[in-house]
Amino acid sequence: MATEVLGDDRALRTGRRKRALAQMAAHDLDILILGRQSNIRYVSGAQQLWVAGTRPFAPSCVLLRDGAVHLLSTWDEGVPEDIPHENLYGIAWNPMNTIENLKKIPGASTAHRVGSDALSPGFAQLLPMAFPNAEFVDGEAAMGAARRIKTPEEIDALRESVRVAEVGLAAAAANLRDGASLSDLTAVLLEAMTAGGVSTPAHQDAVWVTAKDHPWRRVRGDGRVHDGDLVAIASGVLDRGYIGEIGRTLPVGEVTAGVSSLFERSERLHAALIGACRPGAPNAGLLTAYETVGEALPVVPVAHGLGVGFDSPVVSPQLAATAAGEHLEPGMVLAVTGYVFEPGVGAVFRRDSVLITADGCEVLTSSPASSARG
Repeated sequence: MATEVLGDDRALRTGRRKRALAQMAAHDLDILILGRQSNIRYVSGAQQLWVAGTRPFAPSCVLLRDGAVHLLSTWDEGVPEDIPHENLYGIAWNPMNTIENLKKIPGASTAHRVGSDALSPGFAQLLPMAFPNAEFVDGEAAMGAARRIKTPEEIDALRESVRVAEVGLAAAAANLRDGASLSDLTAVLLEAMTAGGVSTPAHQDAVWVTAKDHPWRRVRGDGRVHDGDLVAIASGVLDRGYIGEIGRTLPVGEVTAGVSSLFERSERLHAALIGACRPGAPNAGLLTAYETVGEALPVVPVAHGLGVGFDSPVVSPQLAATAAGEHLEPGMVLAVTGYVFEPGVGAVFRRDSVLITADGCEVLTSSPASSARG
């Protein structure tokens, strides 16, 4: 694990930037203004400070149609060498100083169409001062289209993030036994991921006992697992900006007939979901997979895109019309979620990272679906 701040590999960042520029051309954008952290890293390859929570919009990265990148940065550590020092502009408390910096960008005064991935009321009034002849449009449409299909270098990065997530899951599974603390199991998972070179989890609520009385509920007991429990483990990492995810459910103690039957249902659902992951298939096919095997649709998205953060598509029962109008394409990477529940037994949660290929799909996760434990 590097001890200094480094930009993303050249092949990784240039491949992404090429896709962003192609979408700028497709959407007829002269300039693209970015404020979302994942979009900034996608285009620039520069690491940003990792912060929790939300932040207000600020024009932190500007991509020109000729490929030049201008970046909000107080110093050039970690900024890739293809972004020259003169293309950096500093943080300013006074937004008018930021506008003055944007005015200096070549082509700012003559740009006709400027896209922005987000916008605050304040900057909606100020940005026309920097781009006086421009029509402002939604730039997130271009960024979303660029990011949904992964470059070969991105797929390699995602494979590595999934590998580290699986290391964490395996460590937690190895320590799962009657009386084990949920907090300790989570700590073991995070420790293993850190030893694998990743110190940033995608989420920290990683281990829970599935409730037996109601789906999508967790047992709020003494914070420990006991014989007869079905324990869900969701391992996710943020590795070099890329999110890798895997989820599994493991039984504790004797595996009863009811538990075995529930895992068999989970396997049938998994097969149906993977069967729906093929190029050209409607996104809604992932929802139909639940209906085909007679399982209730989950309250969470059945699938969501993985990449630099969370990407499109989002396939959810709450967005059924959107899912029906979109199709899977080669190069998409999805986190696909399966969930089955039986009253009195519990639930089996499963999540796999899946790459859509030219002739089908490749499941990037390889951890066993379940394991009996005594």
